[in-house]
Amino acid sequence: MVIGALSDTHDNLPLIEKAVGFFNKKKVAFVLHAGDFVSPFTIPKLKALRCPWQGVFGNNDGEKHGLSKASGGLIREGPIKLALSGRTVVLVHDKASLGRRAIKAGVLIFGHTHEAGIEKRGNLLLVNPGECSGWLTGKSSVALIDLERLSAKVFRL
Repeated sequence: MVIGALSDTHDNLPLIEKAVGFFNKKKVAFVLHAGDFVSPFTIPKLKALRCPWQGVFGNNDGEKHGLSKASGGLIREGPIKLALSGRTVVLVHDKASLGRRAIKAGVLIFGHTHEAGIEKRGNLLLVNPGECSGWLTGKSSVALIDLERLSAKVFRL
């Protein structure tokens, strides 16, 4: 199963549309958003995904009630755990918020830093898709994660 990951969309509607188009073209089975949507008006763009999706709130998501309502409850406080293709996937906005807790998962997806990165620690794959918005770094990116192979790749939009 290949899933998509994005984070830090920060209201950039054209790049959210581009990310959704990319995920639809790649026929991902699920998409996870690691927070910082910012406004509820971003949600209709995500509803164009041709697969299920879920997200967590980020530190810039001030209108949580509106985001939750617009998404039909698909955005929640993180961390959240999901079982996908026989793997436990943990989704959180800021990895540092987990503290020193042991991460019992196969994949940890996070954002917040706006810097894309992939790291493997034993049987744990850590994926930061970078910022979709491109506001801070000038680089818009998302990630694809192959849950069977426990591998990931970051793609520039």
